[in-house]
Amino acid sequence: LVPGGVALLRLTDFQQGTEVYFDNQRVAVVPVQDSWLALAGIGLSKKPGEYQFSIRRSDGLTVNSTVEVKYKAYEEQHLTIKNKRKVNPNKTDMERISRERERKQAAKTHWSDTYPEVDFIWPVNGEISSIFGLRRFFNEQERNPHNGLDIAAAEGTPVQVAADGTVIETGDFFFSGNMVYVDHGQGLISLYAHLSRIDVKPGDRLKRGDILGAVGQTGRVTGAHLHFAVMTNGVLVDPLYLLPEKQPNAPVQLSGGDQ
Repeated sequence: LVPGGVALLRLTDFQQGTEVYFDNQRVAVVPVQDSWLALAGIGLSKKPGEYQFSIRRSDGLTVNSTVEVKYKAYEEQHLTIKNKRKVNPNKTDMERISRERERKQAAKTHWSDTYPEVDFIWPVNGEISSIFGLRRFFNEQERNPHNGLDIAAAEGTPVQVAADGTVIETGDFFFSGNMVYVDHGQGLISLYAHLSRIDVKPGDRLKRGDILGAVGQTGRVTGAHLHFAVMTNGVLVDPLYLLPEKQPNAPVQLSGGDQ
């Protein structure tokens, strides 16, 4: 229960058609074993304090539940980018970035009624080169906090989709390079960036573990890696909250330096 984290609420006597809101934003309802949970993302900009779940059943009954979000301090990361346009874009770049921002926002807030499976797998094995939430400085200029998980791996390493879903957006983006968005249902979206290639297209249905592309170093990068991000109810959250604690074939290590 921190900015960048997730809030979970067990739903007793869950009925189909029930909608759950967190801070007035509709959130995902997910089946977990024999029960149902509401899964709400807590945005990095959220201040510490009390926030409310609102459970709205189809029969008209509404029940509220309050949770308290705690403070969390995130560390800084300083990176040197050789391509200075990736730090200070020119006018033409800014026009492109503006167009891409609309596509990103549409993907980020996409909603489908499918109940998602949240049994995620690691999309690629490798050293974690940059963790979620870092305050980032590119060429000593402060930029937005790091909103995903960077996993360093050799260029060309196959990238797996973390869970069942449908591809909703692909393309070459100015900062993110080759990128794929996958909808898992109920506003739960995963994102895979800086790919060397994209093997899927919008509308493709994927099963957990299917290959959607390969690790690369396209966009704003300092080396080959996968930028993996997860968003729900329109906000980005730390992917580590949804991933298994350990990678299946590689140790999880933390280091700085890569984007």
